[in-house]
Amino acid sequence: VHLQASGGGPVQDGGSLRLSCVASGGTFRYHMGWFRQAPGKEREFVAGIRRSSSTADYADSVKGRFTMSRHNARSTVYLQMNSLKPEDTAVYYCAASTLISSAVSYSPLTYNYWGQGTQVTVSS
Repeated sequence: VHLQASGGGPVQDGGSLRLSCVASGGTFRYHMGWFRQAPGKEREFVAGIRRSSSTADYADSVKGRFTMSRHNARSTVYLQMNSLKPEDTAVYYCAASTLISSAVSYSPLTYNYWGQGTQVTVSS
């Protein structure tokens, strides 16, 4: 399974970006997640969505500002990011899991496929 993330870039405080992640080489019957990693920090969960669901779970830090969705026919997940803040600056990774059985997992250890990451930089 190959994951290709895109859509990152520089944006000002309060701005918006939409990240996309296209999966290839599989059936797209995966639980999907978005994670981020800022310099000097651990990779953290941002949002996740189950393979059979249209409802996502979110980290408290992004709840109400970010929206994750999936388009199964396009083998793509999206992360719409609104009201961006400087503390959202990080490399954003999409991930897929064939290991999770039911609920969305917040642990990166339970995702077995990762994209290359896309940089999001929010300036004040």
